[in-house]
Amino acid sequence: MTPKRKQRLLLIAGMVIGVGIATGFALKAFNENLMFFYTPTAVAAGEAPANHLIRVGGLVTTGSVKRLPDGLTVSFDLTDNQDTIRVQYTGILPDLFREGQGIVAHGKLQGDNLFVADEVLAKHDENYMPPEVADALKTAHEEGSSKQTGSPY
Repeated sequence: MTPKRKQRLLLIAGMVIGVGIATGFALKAFNENLMFFYTPTAVAAGEAPANHLIRVGGLVTTGSVKRLPDGLTVSFDLTDNQDTIRVQYTGILPDLFREGQGIVAHGKLQGDNLFVADEVLAKHDENYMPPEVADALKTAHEEGSSKQTGSPY
């Protein structure tokens, strides 16, 4: 092998290794920023990973909103009309946040079905609900209806 060929081979090998490292970094960043959506039923069933960023959506349960003495921390229950989980959020809530409201919360699941939210998003008008929340509520309602009627479907 001539010195010129050896130099080209090393250059190509270096480029392949560089592209491989860049691809690895890109996939790692993508995986760290990937955020899945779960319903309260899925969280209660243990399907959601603990200590990993996820989104949880549903309706704020009536009478469950409680403010802690520090003034910024709020605790409330989130339901999909099938199961309920507890959400804790420290910060300023959206203006449209209220009981019975459809919301999506971003954060991490901790023990005993406690979800610690970093961000809470509320629907922006009376006709809008995030598609994930609407689908989850519809599915929960249909499953609840079939259980009550005794229908095998």
